[in-house]
Amino acid sequence: IRANLHRAPMYSGQIQSTGPRYCPSIEDKVVRFADKNSHQIFLEPEGRNTREFYCNGISTSLPRDVQDQMIRSIKGLERAEIMRYGYAVEYDFAPPTQLFPTLETKLIPGLYFAGQINGTTGYEEAAGQGLLAGINAALKVRGQAPLILDRSQAYLGVMIDDLVTKGTSEPYRMFTSRAEHRLLLRQDNADQRLSGIGHAIGLLPDRNFRRFEAKRRAISSEMARLQRTRNGQMMLADLLRRPEMTYATLPGRDESLDPEVGRQVEVTLKYAGYIERQALEVERFLTMEDRVIPVGFDYGKVPSLRMEARQKLEKIRPTTIGQASRISGVSPADLGVVMIWMKRIQALPKSETRDEVASGCCAAEENLDIPSAHNQCCGDL
Repeated sequence: IRANLHRAPMYSGQIQSTGPRYCPSIEDKVVRFADKNSHQIFLEPEGRNTREFYCNGISTSLPRDVQDQMIRSIKGLERAEIMRYGYAVEYDFAPPTQLFPTLETKLIPGLYFAGQINGTTGYEEAAGQGLLAGINAALKVRGQAPLILDRSQAYLGVMIDDLVTKGTSEPYRMFTSRAEHRLLLRQDNADQRLSGIGHAIGLLPDRNFRRFEAKRRAISSEMARLQRTRNGQMMLADLLRRPEMTYATLPGRDESLDPEVGRQVEVTLKYAGYIERQALEVERFLTMEDRVIPVGFDYGKVPSLRMEARQKLEKIRPTTIGQASRISGVSPADLGVVMIWMKRIQALPKSETRDEVASGCCAAEENLDIPSAHNQCCGDL
């Protein structure tokens, strides 16, 4: 690999774009981690009825003859054949900050972007965007309200909010660590989070939704029973909260209950305190998220708004105060000024002076949960 770096497009200058941070090529690893004398790879079977393996950990754009030498230098693969050689893809992308959260472009109504054109990596990220863009395109044709998943509902909502609010300078990958509400975004409760939405927009058939409703009722019913039934001096619900206890070993459990329902009851009760705390955070988040910023709002007319905040707000054009709060360089004080001006602007008489606006600003401030808004708004004015 070292002897042929000059033949790799990423190092020969043929490709000059930024590569994925979390999935570098083997030649990139050899250069970046030159102090290491080995690198672990995984041979993943492509299927039950094939002898093909995917070589995970050695993605490359080196020439074919180098790839052959590289693979056959691995013990056990001396006679291996490469069915499909590795290669590099360089693509242009449209800045995702030019998109609404529906993935419709701000510049051309009715045009939706999804996938690597938005600066993401492929596979799951592209599939998720395609799903949401397709749903919203269909809803627009029907004249129905768009579907926007927020950060507390799905990882897809986290990814799209990241893209349209912050943009990206390298291929974006979705990680659970990006989600501040990941305790709620669990695999085991995906049906509870999204079945209602899927059914409402026509993607989840009635029979599947009825099955989900029955499961939800069973969970609710069993939790209520455990909270009112005692085992000696202790309620069954409190007993199940103990670290060593599971629903399968719980005295007084319902033997006829679906094991999946039992697991959900167990998770909900064991982590109830943490889940409730995060639910309160989501409630505060949604309060901000529901404050819609009028289309075409003129940030240039907002007095006392810092230049950096004004420039970034004008560039991103957030649709809600919640989205605006996640733009780097926009402070809580900036948001306070914007919200106050949103309240004032529609009823602002042309003859009103700047001092009178300041008085109104201070009076409106008392209704905001942003302590720093008062000082900036009234002090600067």
